Amino acid sequence: MTAPAGDRAIRTIAIVGGGSAGWMAAAALSRALGAAIRIDLIESDEIGTVGVGEATIPPIKLFNQQLGIDEAEFMRATQASFKLGIEFVNWGQQGQRYFHPFGTYGAEFDTVPLHQHWLRQRALGQAPPLDDLSMAWAAARRNRFAPPARDPRLVQSTFDYAYHFDAGLYAAFLRRQSEARGVVRHEGRIASVSRHPETGHVAGVTLGDGRTLAADFWVDCSGFRGLLIAGALGTPDEDWSHWLPCDRALAVPSERGDFTPYTRSTAHSAGWQWRIPLQHRTGNGYVYCSRHISDDEAAATLLANLDGRPLADPRPLRFVTGRRAQAWRGNVVAIGLAAGFMEPLESTSLHLVQSGLQRLIALFPDRDCDPLVSAEFNSLTRTEWERIRDFLILHYHLNSRTDAALWRDCAAMPIPDTLAHKIAHFGAWGRLVSDGPELFLNPSWLAVHIGQGHVPRAHAPIVDTRDGVDAARHLAGLARVMAEAAEAMPTHADFVATHCAAG
Repeated sequence: MTAPAGDRAIRTIAIVGGGSAGWMAAAALSRALGAAIRIDLIESDEIGTVGVGEATIPPIKLFNQQLGIDEAEFMRATQASFKLGIEFVNWGQQGQRYFHPFGTYGAEFDTVPLHQHWLRQRALGQAPPLDDLSMAWAAARRNRFAPPARDPRLVQSTFDYAYHFDAGLYAAFLRRQSEARGVVRHEGRIASVSRHPETGHVAGVTLGDGRTLAADFWVDCSGFRGLLIAGALGTPDEDWSHWLPCDRALAVPSERGDFTPYTRSTAHSAGWQWRIPLQHRTGNGYVYCSRHISDDEAAATLLANLDGRPLADPRPLRFVTGRRAQAWRGNVVAIGLAAGFMEPLESTSLHLVQSGLQRLIALFPDRDCDPLVSAEFNSLTRTEWERIRDFLILHYHLNSRTDAALWRDCAAMPIPDTLAHKIAHFGAWGRLVSDGPELFLNPSWLAVHIGQGHVPRAHAPIVDTRDGVDAARHLAGLARVMAEAAEAMPTHADFVATHCAAG
């Protein structure tokens, strides 16, 4: 399909790489662009994908809805379970636990933020634990689940949810959707890349068997390798390992244990272990710093802390946390791991695919790929990645552990000025400040600050003017009502079995 002379519209798009990122790109672009543009996807069955099980955050629901996907059908096809948040174990100090919930804390009962009243009552010894004011945790700690209520007057409306699912099954599910809309898959490895002699744009690729494929625009979903964005275009990387020092991971599935509606992240001496419950198994992994532990020791730690029999040998991954200096260059946009790596501590991997695709669709170019457009894409991408980066650094930096060098180093390390500014404001008055829109909103930052023992030196002074507000009664009532509402929910296992059990 070629454009008439003088017509600068894009007529062909090629996606390099499959997996979750490639097929999310194929599904989103084919849905948004319709039949006017041919979409090809090149992948090789010989090249493995990273995903062994994915935890997500609530915006994935919107992505699926925009694709017209039925939730129950999706969950059956991907062996999915529900996720109400993340339980963090041993992060602030050994033996401590806290929950990062999806949703808010409590329900606002005053113009002053609820958490400021909580800080004042805590100082007076009259506040329940912060976790007890989360509807998501009230359900999660009891292994309960039901969708949020639509009536905003009910505490059951104050939480949100996402999913755990098998990444390989999700890619296969989206492949079926994409091919039904005309996406054409090409099996094979890319042997060489050709570029336009004048513009430097990627013009075409040659596969290992000699076949060639040309396109007007390219989406690089080739994983860590970044075959186009880095290999062909030479885009440099930004290394963030001085702030996020973990550089390796081991992943292993196990027999299903407790069917919890939440992810668990457990800090060990040299990193942290994830636990992701699916319908048919549990996904596990150990993200660690190779300077502080050997691969064999890491594997032994991971296998010793499973709650079910391992179903395979641990699979190793090596990475450097950071991002490409530019995610869009010329006529190539990098999506997923080709754009960079953000360790999966807060389940942002697939969200960064989703948000990158949303930006690409909003800024979709013609064949000239105006640098003004790519500059806007890169600016927005940089801002999003850096704000997520700071949120991840917060977890490592706000620890009081003295038992291991990794944690002592992270507590003492210099941090980005943007993050130091936020920590200073919260430490002084409990204020949650930001210079613009962020993926993780105030309840998320509050969860990590308080959960890891960073309690402000004082509450905001305006709270002391609210003598007519019986905060102690409101807080105690919210904790009680949330516990009662959670007790009335079905168990997570029963809800899944009734509504979306896989065959």
